[in-house]
Amino acid sequence: MFKKAVDAKSHQRLSGADRKKLRRTIRDRFSNASDALLDLILPPKAELSVSKYPNRVLVYGLEGECPMFFDVDGRGRDIFPTVYALWRVPELLPAFVLKGGDVSRFMLGGADLMFPGIRITTEGLPSFSSGEPWAVKVPGNPAAIAVGTTTMSSTEALKAGLRGKALKICHYYRDTLWESAENCHVPNAGFLEDVVFEDPALFLSGRASDSSEVDPSVDPGNMISNEDMREVIDADTASSGVGQPSTTQNDGADEITVQLTNDLSELKVAETYVDESNIEGQHSLCVEEVDALLDKCLLQALHTTIKEKDLPIPGSTFWSSHVLPCRPPGITLDIKKSSHKKLSKWLQAKASGGLISVKEDKHKKEVILFSVNRNHPDYMSYKPEKKEVDKTGPSTNNVSSEERVQKSLEVSEIYKPSVHVNPIFASVGAETSRLYTASEASEIVFQYVEKENLVKPSNKSTVTLDATLCDALFKGAIKKGSTYPTEIHKKDLGQTFIGRMQAHHCVTRGNDTVVRKGALKPIQIMTERRQGNKKVTKLSGMESFLLDSETLASELQKKCASSTTVAELPGKKGEEVLVQGGVIDDLARYLVEQYGVPKRYIEVLDKTKR
Repeated sequence: MFKKAVDAKSHQRLSGADRKKLRRTIRDRFSNASDALLDLILPPKAELSVSKYPNRVLVYGLEGECPMFFDVDGRGRDIFPTVYALWRVPELLPAFVLKGGDVSRFMLGGADLMFPGIRITTEGLPSFSSGEPWAVKVPGNPAAIAVGTTTMSSTEALKAGLRGKALKICHYYRDTLWESAENCHVPNAGFLEDVVFEDPALFLSGRASDSSEVDPSVDPGNMISNEDMREVIDADTASSGVGQPSTTQNDGADEITVQLTNDLSELKVAETYVDESNIEGQHSLCVEEVDALLDKCLLQALHTTIKEKDLPIPGSTFWSSHVLPCRPPGITLDIKKSSHKKLSKWLQAKASGGLISVKEDKHKKEVILFSVNRNHPDYMSYKPEKKEVDKTGPSTNNVSSEERVQKSLEVSEIYKPSVHVNPIFASVGAETSRLYTASEASEIVFQYVEKENLVKPSNKSTVTLDATLCDALFKGAIKKGSTYPTEIHKKDLGQTFIGRMQAHHCVTRGNDTVVRKGALKPIQIMTERRQGNKKVTKLSGMESFLLDSETLASELQKKCASSTTVAELPGKKGEEVLVQGGVIDDLARYLVEQYGVPKRYIEVLDKTKR
């Protein structure tokens, strides 16, 4: 349902009566939805909003935060919680547990849940009816990864031999509904980009006992087989365009097991690091320490990254592109855990102290940073920290040099002789099938001028046109009835001659070189508004510069501290990278500095200013 991005028709706040109606609908829909649980999902004092979509879907959420519920038909009969809501209140829905974390790859690819992918305990299949809302979880991870409706009852499933579709997925982690949140996040470190495994914190705490005991509730038949793995993928998803897993059916269960073992072994190494250096440190931070860390990151950003030419800058861009990158390694900086609770209040508090000046844009509902008082005592007394350079030996230098080669870019415009200029090339003995640079093409035409002695004796800067050269330069370009010129200035000869040739371009990145016909099309960066005041920046045309969209999206996710997705261009060949937020200047600067794209080949368009 939320595989492709669709713009909302409207976005508005809920009135008091609509809030009460929504809570009644949720209580009627879910038997576990008590008032206490609803207060955790929809706090009484929080502002609620509803977004209406063209397909009648209504999305309810906390304003400026996360979507919490969505109504499929807009009538309240098929309302579901999002994964964000289930991460707050896991007991709101019953959940199917997958046989293994690797099965989650299919869920995150858009496939429905099949019975062979479900873990069945020794107590047997739980009882359920057709059309009930259920969640999906991974073993060892309490957070839900998907929500859907059952396609048959438990009795019908047993009669069918636990084969076929169990759950029709409506919403899952990393779909467009999850990405529509203002602050996309994950509940624990088990949630990776394309797969979900057990929670590292739970795994490490129970590793000692788990290593010596066997879970008696798990039936030995729950070990997923190769035949079952084939059936996990819904047959309908093949026709709907959902990608198949890279492992073929003929690879066998052994290869799947080996791959899963390797993934888990890599995950355990990362988990040990998180447990020792990150989790304990984050839990020990009190409100005062978070406030102090915010002030430190602010001063570090003002000293090192914010220049006068960058101002004014939206508060959200300042936070994601300047403040967050200045936080210490391994530390998660959350404005909600500070005494200010909101970014706007924090910036206004700093403005009242005289360190910065801000202004609230009432139309965009965002605080804008206008200037920095670099004579402020806090600014002058702070000494910015220098980033440590990791010196790990010659191997690191080799890797960095390889990366520089991969990111180095050479762009050249070349030309192929056309039927108009072929006689000139043939006259001087030059090949008509090869490609020439602009200087080489100009040299060809001047060789012809010298050979035919066409330089005007009385004026050495003028070339007399003979029939062959005149046709090469002007045949078909002069309107009927007009007189053909008889001479041309030398400074115009080369450019006019090149203009009559077929334009090509050559792009070289590392060891890859591509030659294409036509002029080189620039990269387009466009920012537009979606779902009310939410901004999204689109990046397209990367293929012309030999840039991989998936790799670029991954890098921009870290660079901009924003959610990124890759989508196909509608009605065109190629892909586009979507980055949440108005980061148009950051993207252009990143392409120039990191990938060497010339500025003349970057087009920027900000539709939010119209």
